[in-house]
Amino acid sequence: MQRRLLSSAVRCFAANGFHATTTRDIAECVGLSPAALYVHFPSKELVLFEIIRAGHEQVLTYVRDPGILALENSADRLRAIVSAYTRWHARHHVTARVCQMELNGLTAEHYGEIVELRHQTNGFFRGAVARGVADGSFARVDVKRVTRAMLSLSIDLVRWYRLDGSDSPEQLGEFYAELALKLVTPSRGTAGG
Repeated sequence: MQRRLLSSAVRCFAANGFHATTTRDIAECVGLSPAALYVHFPSKELVLFEIIRAGHEQVLTYVRDPGILALENSADRLRAIVSAYTRWHARHHVTARVCQMELNGLTAEHYGEIVELRHQTNGFFRGAVARGVADGSFARVDVKRVTRAMLSLSIDLVRWYRLDGSDSPEQLGEFYAELALKLVTPSRGTAGG
């Protein structure tokens, strides 16, 4: 039942926003009374927190795939990380929309927990870019800004992406991975940037 309630909440929060969604909206989608929601979740905010926490943990696990970690070549590793991150956001775009756009509904404590997960993801990306800069595979770029741009590309797609659109998650992942590599590729004739 918890899973059904969470799925209903994802749909409601994505469509109407956290603040405009009522517990009645969530419960009625699965044929329950609003009071039944509280048997499983003490508050609407805890429903939101569970969705956002699980989403952030899933995407972090997805990009830390052992196959990605085993890649030695910096460009191959960055390509795989960006592609995986983008694919996850596209494939789970409704959940990802809630994870990215409804953070303001969390309590300060829960928000802090999510910020820590986001720092881990950001750090993983920064590490991949910094590694390529250090080994000369990438231009000498502002690692923090370039990483923010890469993450923003993938995160922004949750506003407009549809699975029935012209790009599959895989196609979008490959396209965004190539864009990411262009952000760090040395200009011709300038070894190392």
